[in-house]
Amino acid sequence: MDDRYGSDVLATGWRDRGKKPVPDVAAEIDLVVEVASDGFCGAVTRVQGGNVELEDRLGRKRLFPLGGGFLIDGAAVRLTPPAARQQGAKRTASGSFAIADQRARIALPSRILVEGRHDAELVEKVWGADLRVEGVVVEYLQGVDLLDELLAEEPPSATRRYGVLVDHLVPGSKESRIADAVARGPHGRHVKIVGHPFVDVWQCVTPRALGIRAWPEIPRGIDWKTGICRAFGWPHETQADTARAWQHILSKVRTYRDLEPALLGRVEELIDFVTAPAS
Repeated sequence: MDDRYGSDVLATGWRDRGKKPVPDVAAEIDLVVEVASDGFCGAVTRVQGGNVELEDRLGRKRLFPLGGGFLIDGAAVRLTPPAARQQGAKRTASGSFAIADQRARIALPSRILVEGRHDAELVEKVWGADLRVEGVVVEYLQGVDLLDELLAEEPPSATRRYGVLVDHLVPGSKESRIADAVARGPHGRHVKIVGHPFVDVWQCVTPRALGIRAWPEIPRGIDWKTGICRAFGWPHETQADTARAWQHILSKVRTYRDLEPALLGRVEELIDFVTAPAS
């Protein structure tokens, strides 16, 4: 006859029989976890002295001891220190191998143009090292509407190409109509206009990087950035408030993995275009 209780009821481990084991998960930077006891949810920002620091989507930081009591996608996990990494070839934020002691090249005549300061700051943060090696300068347009004026003042050529990154480049939009007109015009051969589908470059930062599930939906008729700040409970009354909100978002971008693929591919496309040998 089987003894389902075992032969020794005092044997160690009898209470844990049948329980699902809790997996160990290394507390890597940017890993998003939830604290089971109080529901605090945030991304790992550092691990030190047996503690893990988490930062939530509002920028609040809290320390917790490593070990059990955490959830990932609702499942219990035990956080452990991340494994020590071997020193190897360093990579830039864009994922390229960093070149030691590489000096920036003299700037090429070709340029990458973006629609605003936030776009330029994001491109610089992720691709800045690569662009300096290639000698490519990023300039902002303050709106794709001004592209025709720039092309007239400083016409592109085989040795002076313009790569243009546009927000909300979707069929039927104002941006797509301008891009089509430039492509058909006299400068089309030496200008490449690409874009991402998002309303604003802020959305090119992944929700995961910010520790949120998704970007809020903002109704038509409400300024998008103002609506985002309201949704997150951030100050939104002045331009300075918007600037601080962007700096908080930008601070979450550490590598290309924190950006949407719809932006990554387009920027790489522009870099290839403006650095290609003149034909």
